[in-house]
Amino acid sequence: MDLLIRGAVTVLTMDDAMRELSGADVLIRDGVIAGVGQGLATTGEVVEAKGCVITPGLVNTHHHLYQSLTRAVPGGQDALLFGWLKTLYPIWARFGPEEMRVSALVGLSELALSGCSMSSDHLYLYPNGARLDDTIDAAAEVGLRFHPTRGAMSIGESAGGLPPDSLVEREADILDDCIRVIDAFHDPAPGAMLRVGVAPCSPFSVSRELMRDAALLARDKGVMLHTHLAENDEDIAYSEAQFGMRPGQYAEELGWTGPDVWHAHCVKLDGAEIDLFARTRTGVAHCPCSNCRLGSGIAPVRTMRDAGVKVGLGVDGSASNDAGNLVAEARQAMLLQRVAQGADRMSAREALRIATRGGAEVLGRDDCGQIAPGKRADLAIWDTSGIESAGSWDPAALLLAGPARVRDLFVEGRAVVRAGRMVTVDLPRAVEHHNRLARALMT
Repeated sequence: MDLLIRGAVTVLTMDDAMRELSGADVLIRDGVIAGVGQGLATTGEVVEAKGCVITPGLVNTHHHLYQSLTRAVPGGQDALLFGWLKTLYPIWARFGPEEMRVSALVGLSELALSGCSMSSDHLYLYPNGARLDDTIDAAAEVGLRFHPTRGAMSIGESAGGLPPDSLVEREADILDDCIRVIDAFHDPAPGAMLRVGVAPCSPFSVSRELMRDAALLARDKGVMLHTHLAENDEDIAYSEAQFGMRPGQYAEELGWTGPDVWHAHCVKLDGAEIDLFARTRTGVAHCPCSNCRLGSGIAPVRTMRDAGVKVGLGVDGSASNDAGNLVAEARQAMLLQRVAQGADRMSAREALRIATRGGAEVLGRDDCGQIAPGKRADLAIWDTSGIESAGSWDPAALLLAGPARVRDLFVEGRAVVRAGRMVTVDLPRAVEHHNRLARALMT
């Protein structure tokens, strides 16, 4: 059945020509964009977009959904990365399948309300019977396009690692479960709603052997690779002390560069590492709010973009961000590059491109991230008739003067948000359940 979104103030297509179409319509047929332009017609459903701007759905390239149960935890509010982790690991060790599923349900709903149509998730701990399946089930209910990654930690405190021994797994078991979830859930087809990746947590929580074996497994299975890299000064010091090299060198040595790899944070990449990522088409998930919250620094996104590195945005976990609002993340990315390099160094439109098509490119989704015929119908509709945009001369400059919540969100042509409310999830009930679980963790 057709769906016509009619009469938008502006359609920001994010296509190759970066076209901005005024007074335009978008026609959707069977989950795919069938037409973009003026005066389109249909015998199907019509959604009026008067006073609205339409963008591709935003894309979140890095998250830890389970952390939405541990926002603003005392003791971790003012800590750097390693101290923050040490505070939270014992709490996370008490999670189980219910906590994983409900936190993912609420976290993905929060993303949807911020205009996000596709999200990755990096789940690297599996206490008390939790499995990646728990978050996959939640994503199916919410209706977002989902790229979960089977993360892992294998080096505990007793072996010189950061996490407690109770949260690490045997490396053979990790690889076996990677195979299980890929075989059970990964869909390589165009338009896929679910793709699985392989994602050892970080170079300081898994062995060199697991990093190498994970890369070999992922390439044998044809799935993508993801991890944390070069997040802060502690991270660089650890790499140099333990491996005798910088993180980018370590990644290259173990097969962790290429178009099928994306790394989270990369705050402290140097010029040689940026050139390496550009040359190998390795992607980066930029997480500006989390990097600010943990005092990690400002990632050199302008330099990366100028060098040709693929960059997308990530909200990171809500224990280090405190929110899962992707449009707010895009604004923060724009502002930080201006603080670091000047007001003319990143426009609102470029930051929005990073948040949409940029993220799709990082996740290997050339079928998403654009409003163009043949692309998947993942669309965010922003109401610019409200107070946030009052007086704006440029409604398309959403990150300068626009709403922080979406009016409508369509994923694969199906409504997930309408009139600012979730339509796939009973959100008040989910939030109440979520808060009950969080209160139990406090005791």
